[in-house]
Amino acid sequence: MSDVTIETKVEKKFDPETFALNLARAMETSGQALAAYLKPRESGEIKDKPPSELTEVIKTFTAVAEYWLSDTDRSSDLQAKIAKAYLDLWGSSLRRMAGEAAPPAITPSPRDKRFKDPEWKSNQFFDFVMQLYLLTTQWAQELVRNAEGVDPHTRKKAEFYVQQITNALAPSNFVLTNPEVLRETLASNGDNLVRGMKMLAEDIEAGGGTLRIRQSDPSNLVVGVNMATTPGKVIYQNDLMQLIQYTPATENVLRTPLLIVPPWINKFYILDLKPDKSFIQWCVDQGVTVFVISWVNPDKSLGAKTFEDYMKDGPLAAIDAIEKATGEMKVHTMGYCVGGTLLASTLAWLAEKRRVRVTSATFLAAQVDFTHAGDLLVFVDEDQISALERDMKEAGVLEGSKMAMAFNMLRSNDLIWSYVVSNYLKGQPPSSFDLLHWNSDATRMPAANHSYYLRNCYLENRLSTGSMVLDNTLLDLSKVKVPIYNLATREDHIAPADSVLYGSQFFGGPVKFVLSGSGHIAGVVNPPSSGKYQFWTNDNIRDVTLADWLKAAQEHKGSWWPDWRQWLESIDAEQVPARTVGTDALPPIEDAPGSYVRVRA
Repeated sequence: MSDVTIETKVEKKFDPETFALNLARAMETSGQALAAYLKPRESGEIKDKPPSELTEVIKTFTAVAEYWLSDTDRSSDLQAKIAKAYLDLWGSSLRRMAGEAAPPAITPSPRDKRFKDPEWKSNQFFDFVMQLYLLTTQWAQELVRNAEGVDPHTRKKAEFYVQQITNALAPSNFVLTNPEVLRETLASNGDNLVRGMKMLAEDIEAGGGTLRIRQSDPSNLVVGVNMATTPGKVIYQNDLMQLIQYTPATENVLRTPLLIVPPWINKFYILDLKPDKSFIQWCVDQGVTVFVISWVNPDKSLGAKTFEDYMKDGPLAAIDAIEKATGEMKVHTMGYCVGGTLLASTLAWLAEKRRVRVTSATFLAAQVDFTHAGDLLVFVDEDQISALERDMKEAGVLEGSKMAMAFNMLRSNDLIWSYVVSNYLKGQPPSSFDLLHWNSDATRMPAANHSYYLRNCYLENRLSTGSMVLDNTLLDLSKVKVPIYNLATREDHIAPADSVLYGSQFFGGPVKFVLSGSGHIAGVVNPPSSGKYQFWTNDNIRDVTLADWLKAAQEHKGSWWPDWRQWLESIDAEQVPARTVGTDALPPIEDAPGSYVRVRA
């Protein structure tokens, strides 16, 4: 009988000397982070000035404070309310310390991931800190919500700013008040803080003096190698875009090709991530001839490019190139997010010019009316746009990091603070995730184009009201008669579903409105093979709220992709032999995904 050696895992013991050494190393590395922050400022590459957003925060909170401080009784009631909440918490905590069963003064939302660790409830100190934070947050939110006489826009801004401040001050964001981080710190003798400060220094250096939080490990996520790998060629390019034609995967294809117009705020490969998630590859496999616009990542030299330039050198130039490549005068079109807004504008322009170049249009989480545009309206008013225009005039472009931060702030607990805790406090590098790698691959925006978009769409809502002028042409969406597949996503915080539904009524032709489960990205990039989520259909889109539309809607399990493919074929089912990529008139320039998409901000 052989001897069997049983290995027992020896738990690491706290070592004061190692802990002290690691604290010193963490402080040294934090000095490197500070040096990385100061270096571009000392050299003049970055000129620090108070952010224009700070003025908005002060103005907004002043309006709220004036309501509460203008009346002595109101002010006293406000103070009494928070004092009573604190006293109730103190009394509850004392009873619990005495061994009594005392109900909590407040509990976190079941969906709040910050307080999932059991010690937030089992440890009296952490439980007290958590409840103190939640009570203060609740009081601050009610302070804004109950401020009478504050206009809706100011109230919305105040609610947003309160949310950002309270999210930043959560006890989960600090070593000594986060039980999970504190356990890790003691168990590893502070090694987590050494790793975290090293990553912090690297991320500040990578951001050129500004913190660029890594959301994904980029080591095995390379555009053209691990992502955006659908075979194809760039067959046309100009200053603003490259046009990619993808290699067919079927013997026959639909006669009418498809042109995809992605947003220029992000890069096109959200629709061509890893092969198992690639909408573009799926379309090719379904017998569709696919063309995609890959927008340039503009620099200052392109700062004067306008929304009109993006229309002419984008979808219009692409349609002309597709005709040369395939002989087809008409195309199916698809626009994602702001790419959909540009596509709708282009369709209205074509309709006014009586040019028949489009067979159908599909909109993915795209808005044409901005009445219900959601949280992004927080950033839109005359003062904020004017301040942004002054900054863009100097730089020529809006840096992609600023727009990326604005989007991340809409879900700051998920997209900012969770990574601060995981990366810099726990010292855990993020895993490789193609979606989040794409999310951090930000693009710049030309000043002229971005200013026009913000003013004409978000601020003045001109497209749906028929007062938007593009290329000296008044745009009227009611003249757009082509069939439309209008997809919204149920949890979208960028293009809210009720906004997309409301916008459906402004088109003059048949509109199929479809609601997908999940949000702005996951609700769109949902391959059938994943078996996730669902979508809803209902033919009634006029004078109906989203809630009422849903009540009468039919639910379908899984992805909306096959439903869209059937809809596409119902419009034009004719097939032709698969086309070769490029022609003598448009010889291939380079392999997909092209060079424009590889330029990182």
